[in-house]
Amino acid sequence: MQKNNKNETFSRILEVESTSHQEAIIQPSADYYRVEKALQYIYQNMKSQPSLREIAKHIGINEYDLQKTFKRWAGVSPKKFLEYLTLEHAKRVLESSSIEEATYSAGLSSTSRLHDLFINIEAVTPAEYKNLGKNLNIKYGFHQTHFGEALIAITNKGVCYLNFVIDNNKTALDKLGKTWPNATLIDDLNSTIPFAHQIFENKSGKINLFLKGTNFQLKVWKALLEIPEGGLSTYQRIAKDIKNPKALRAVGTAIGHNPIAYVIPCHRVINSIGKIGNYSAGLYRKPALLGYESAKSSWT
Repeated sequence: MQKNNKNETFSRILEVESTSHQEAIIQPSADYYRVEKALQYIYQNMKSQPSLREIAKHIGINEYDLQKTFKRWAGVSPKKFLEYLTLEHAKRVLESSSIEEATYSAGLSSTSRLHDLFINIEAVTPAEYKNLGKNLNIKYGFHQTHFGEALIAITNKGVCYLNFVIDNNKTALDKLGKTWPNATLIDDLNSTIPFAHQIFENKSGKINLFLKGTNFQLKVWKALLEIPEGGLSTYQRIAKDIKNPKALRAVGTAIGHNPIAYVIPCHRVINSIGKIGNYSAGLYRKPALLGYESAKSSWT
């Protein structure tokens, strides 16, 4: 039986300052899918250290086009991009991340997810949590992004779901339905376009995130928001950050149930020895995200 305790369940709203609500113009990212295909080939043939020519041949393009694709998508060469995915790089980032976290949590950098955010936590009632979206209308839309196609869903309180398409749109929509099984899902691309524009095109705007989960999940997701772009953390560190160092399995479960991928950066959590590990939004999308963010951080 659930107790009537506001800390048992919650709804969360994050607000980012903005004035723009223009329609997003997001081009399909053919570059991303080429990069992902290249990463898949490299991971599967890591021991043989495939050359640029071998990778390009597997993808079906020439070396020049492969080099150009990486430069256009990530701003760096394939070789440099892959350096950001090595154990050595991960260990260096992990060693310095405590300093980075302190800097970002103090609001000293504009790339922090928490910078200039007003965070308001409003608990839902046990009945609302139990109903799992009953009498709730959720509008959704599929959008082409820099990291492939994504499904974004919103309520009148803000974004309640975001994930990348792995197999097809139907499978992605089924996952949304399982998250909010009693809600009414409405296909409404025009309503979700402004959110896609703000999230993936880094446009100014107010973005409300409407989350449903336990108090423990809230703590984990808040800890994820503290990880700066280009930074990394571990399951052990997240458990320590939420003052529950023995809850490694529970932390992993909470991270796996993050309903708003990318915005709440669960992709920035790796294991303690520096290996990237799995990602619910796609096995090769995680290294693509991490490599891209590391490359982007090197520009500044």
